[in-house]
Amino acid sequence: MAHDTTVPTSGHDEHHHESPVVFGFWVYLMTDCIIFGSLFAAFAVLRNQFNGGPSGHELFELSGLGLETALLLVSSITYGFGMIAAHKNEISKVIMWLGVTFLLGLGFVGLEVNEFAHMIHEGAGPDRSAFLSAFFTLVSTHGLHVTCGLIWIVTLIVQLMGTTEIPERMMNKLTCLSLFWHFLDIVWICVFTYVYLASMI
Repeated sequence: MAHDTTVPTSGHDEHHHESPVVFGFWVYLMTDCIIFGSLFAAFAVLRNQFNGGPSGHELFELSGLGLETALLLVSSITYGFGMIAAHKNEISKVIMWLGVTFLLGLGFVGLEVNEFAHMIHEGAGPDRSAFLSAFFTLVSTHGLHVTCGLIWIVTLIVQLMGTTEIPERMMNKLTCLSLFWHFLDIVWICVFTYVYLASMI
């Protein structure tokens, strides 16, 4: 009887030991929501403060923004495929889909950096007006989060290489990154709609 009660207790403890990892990450995402909410509020206040400089209607190009958006949205789909493979313990497929997600995210960041460089070259840097200061702060904060996500992806790929099984701890890491990556997609949709499209109307 003593042996029978020990086994389920161990599994039960392990389950509760791992659960706070994902829960804690949810708490972190809530704090990130506050940060982005504050940046969106600042942009709402300053969006018409051009100080004689260019407006969003003059600066933004829908074609490039459409490609950025497509890359990030597709990257969420490929990460989802990676999670499906992880649940099946198909490590090679997990690594492959993480790699595809990384390339798509890298393409997004590259386009965003190119956009910033072009705007600064045209004299529309963050010091040009309050509107541009709020724009650069909000969009670059999102871009920095995506960059951190890319570093996270590379780290997980390295950790997965040479393994034959995905332990619970690794699954928690993949789940947390999944939450983070999808969260960035939601934020970008808000940025694309409220910052870019609304400024171009």
